[in-house]
Amino acid sequence: MTSESHSLTGTQDPTLGPPPGCPAHGTGPGGLRRLYGPEAEDLGALYEKLRAEHGAVAPVLLHNDVPIWVVLGHGENLHMVSTPSHFARDSRLWTAVQDGTAGDDHPLAPHIAWQPICSHAEGDEHLRLRGAVTGAMSTIDFRSLRRYINRATQRLVNEFCELGEADLVGQFAEHLPMSVLCEIIGMPEDYNDRMVQATRDLLKGTDTAIASNEYVMSVLIQHTARRRARPEDDFTSHLINHPAGLTDDEVAQHLRLVLLAAYEATANLIANVLRMVLTDPRFRAQLNGGQMTVPEAVEQSLWNEPPFSAVLGYFAKQETELGGQRIRKGDGLLFGIAPGNIDPRVRPDLAANMQGNRSHLAFGGGPHECPGQDIGRAIADVGVDALLLRLPDVELDCPESDLRWRGSMSSRHLVDMPVRFRPRPPQDVMQRPSVRALPVQRPGWQVTGEGAAPAASAPHPAPAQPAPAPEPAHRLGAWQRLVRWWRGY
Repeated sequence: MTSESHSLTGTQDPTLGPPPGCPAHGTGPGGLRRLYGPEAEDLGALYEKLRAEHGAVAPVLLHNDVPIWVVLGHGENLHMVSTPSHFARDSRLWTAVQDGTAGDDHPLAPHIAWQPICSHAEGDEHLRLRGAVTGAMSTIDFRSLRRYINRATQRLVNEFCELGEADLVGQFAEHLPMSVLCEIIGMPEDYNDRMVQATRDLLKGTDTAIASNEYVMSVLIQHTARRRARPEDDFTSHLINHPAGLTDDEVAQHLRLVLLAAYEATANLIANVLRMVLTDPRFRAQLNGGQMTVPEAVEQSLWNEPPFSAVLGYFAKQETELGGQRIRKGDGLLFGIAPGNIDPRVRPDLAANMQGNRSHLAFGGGPHECPGQDIGRAIADVGVDALLLRLPDVELDCPESDLRWRGSMSSRHLVDMPVRFRPRPPQDVMQRPSVRALPVQRPGWQVTGEGAAPAASAPHPAPAQPAPAPEPAHRLGAWQRLVRWWRGY
């Protein structure tokens, strides 16, 4: 598959790679491999080289040849994220930040810079901020949320269902999460093409990313001020009114965190699941045959192609050991989600079905485990299922090898996914998705024979029937009792 990078962190970005003939085309200082430049064009292959050379934890170089460890092992990644006494998310602990080699001018500065948000905080401050976020999320009614996701999916499909063709990335995967997240946050009126494009732009790290970020933040700051003055039953209001007492700036920053992280992860997840269904006949057959549900397909995708392939970073609070490597105080570590998910010690056969197994690293773990993972799963589960119900004959409209990717150290995004299907009429967004829209029925209609007289306005009540005699009481068997309990009797 081909790649297209628009990110400052992109492995394909020529402005970040060394010129031909430069020593940086080989290994860097100390013979370490680089996570940028020509060798990193295929990060998956590079990770496997590093695993063969160093094992579960490997020394590498970031841009500007800043040293860092990349954690490749599944168990080692879980240990790192679950041991806050040894590893923290506070980048101010990183030696490279303290000595200026990973300062404000570093290409990865947006990923490195510390912010006063729960994903960077530790100790009591982390508990305060994280408690406010999880407390606000606990108020979400997931039954109502799933109904909204279904309606949002119907609206998006209605926009292209009559054409018989669509781009499921630009017209679906990039729009559905933003529509749902704006509804959760309580600003459905702010969901529009500009909000979607600004969010995508600032995540790509383009020349206009700063302006896009300012637009998104201005929307969130204004929304925070509105909800502070007039609270409603939405995530923002519950975040504002949480006993943790977040300031307006803290509320807006956490809204940005939820919006960006959940949007990016869910847009990638939807695109990856749809690509898997459309390009792998096994999954399409299993879905059509009932051997696999859409939620199970989502979990399989989270194993094979997690929305975020790596996260920068974790930082050693003290000298320790990880994966047989000596980690010094102040060292930085890259949370290797994608390489950890294919660790041969936990997945010796990558073709094996991972149905029912949620021990992947896609949502992290430990104190900083993604608090919004159930929202992402719900959007992908309901959205993909509703789309496939509306368009059961949808097919990829290009060879799989023509699909284009935008790659970076942290993730890969499909640029587009052209598909074709039989044109269909729009459907009432309040209906359950189906191949054919249900006809509207007349109230009070009835079937009569030819020439039959109209029915009486009110039928006579049937004579009362004597109550049936009770059956003799007998003790139910264990299996019968289990069945009655399962059915709610």
